[in-house]
Amino acid sequence: MSRPATRLRLADTGGRARLHTAPTEATAGEITHLRACAQADSLDVDDWPEYGSLPWLQLPPDDPRVYVATLEAAELHRMHVERIAADAHTQAFNVLRTAAEARAARKGTMRTRTPHMLTPTPGWPPIQIPGRPGEYLTYQESSA
Repeated sequence: MSRPATRLRLADTGGRARLHTAPTEATAGEITHLRACAQADSLDVDDWPEYGSLPWLQLPPDDPRVYVATLEAAELHRMHVERIAADAHTQAFNVLRTAAEARAARKGTMRTRTPHMLTPTPGWPPIQIPGRPGEYLTYQESSA
């Protein structure tokens, strides 16, 4: 069974039902934002006071502007938390990358190091040559 290209959701807009679509690749945060915008549109509110302000506190609880201001505050908080999480992820990645580079420099395993020559040693087994299967370096004593 294949998934549909878009998920359908219904938002009540002042007595008329309007069908909205959200792309399947949309994140949960994007869908939440779309839903908050649709709810604010459906309440037909153009202007509202800032959440928690004195004008907001003076509104009656059943006033749609109270709900829209609360939606706006929730959306702003969600976006703020997403930014914090993204920044923390980027910072953690940079710290790990920097730590790995420092460890490689300390151990002398930087990628910029030139390859060394393999030298056979007496008493040790033959050295297999990397990238050349079946070829070995062996110690050969030279007689003078």
